[in-house]
Amino acid sequence: MTLGLDEWWKPYWKSMPEFVQEDLSPWRTVEVRFKDDKAIRDFSNKIGQKITKDTKFVWHPKSEQANLLSKCCKGSSVISPRYPIYIISKGRWESRQTSKYLEKILVPYHIVIEPQEYDNYASVIDPNKILMLPFSNLGRGSIPARNWIWMHSVKTGFKRHWILDDNILEFYRLNRNIKYRVNSGAIFRVIEDFADRYENMGLAGMQYELLCPRKVKVAPFYLNTRIYSCILIDNSLPFRWRGKYNEDTDLSLRCLKSGKCTVLFNAFLANKTATMRMKGGNTDELYKQDDKFDGRLEMAESLTRQHPDYCRVIWKWGRWQHHVDYKRFKYNFPILKSGIIIPEEINEYGMELIDLNQKSSRIAYE
Repeated sequence: MTLGLDEWWKPYWKSMPEFVQEDLSPWRTVEVRFKDDKAIRDFSNKIGQKITKDTKFVWHPKSEQANLLSKCCKGSSVISPRYPIYIISKGRWESRQTSKYLEKILVPYHIVIEPQEYDNYASVIDPNKILMLPFSNLGRGSIPARNWIWMHSVKTGFKRHWILDDNILEFYRLNRNIKYRVNSGAIFRVIEDFADRYENMGLAGMQYELLCPRKVKVAPFYLNTRIYSCILIDNSLPFRWRGKYNEDTDLSLRCLKSGKCTVLFNAFLANKTATMRMKGGNTDELYKQDDKFDGRLEMAESLTRQHPDYCRVIWKWGRWQHHVDYKRFKYNFPILKSGIIIPEEINEYGMELIDLNQKSSRIAYE
């Protein structure tokens, strides 16, 4: 069987959950400009759709809005992550977004904090889940904590570990152009099993929910790109976290330069609050900006100094950004471990996609 260019991922996606994603994006988009309010009302009447000052776009004919709040990916609490989940947190015991959601879906985790904040966190989180760092206020962001976690995972005998930002609101499973809110730890196990199939899978993780529109046709994962915020790390990697900024990108690049692979999942998504929109964390310590110091520019330039062969500084979205050419790693192919035989059939890992508004909980696929 010959696969199309957009089906390259299918040989890898064996014994994985169902993934069907169609292209539902607009056939054509036209910008319409209005002279005045009367013109808006006239156009609105002609297409039979209400247009207000807050309307960003409309579909024609009118598109049915999916009630995504009613969509849920349920699963057995028996299927939990195989590897430990660590959440680094500072100054966010009140919000604690990631830990709240993991508790809601019954996924075990450790929250890693500095000693001066222990009482605050212990007042809202089970102390058995708290790991206290042997240092505080080093002024180096999360780097020392990340490396301490890496060593903790190694010492406790694990081959890999998860490291999650503390501002993840929820997780989703994407399938059939719907994002289903997850209430099972099975999605972590799926990613772990996928990574463990290969000799050279250094990093794995979930795409940001915002960067994966549900109506766009995508593969269930991308190979050899950056992994941010929700990362499964191979403990045997000969690297450690370093620097002060863009540590996720730096680690991804060092992993890829060594010939290892990374895998970023679109089938499973993390909905994360923007970094600089929350108090605590690195917001005040690293990302300050004033007339004398441009934090965004320094972040971009620091990565360019680390990787001048792959990274450059550009102006994008009204601010300085780093740009990395990941296409140069397209020949980092995953190497299947010797002796592994992967069944062909779909494996849902006990997950069930349901619509809470339907009398029958199970989704019927025509």
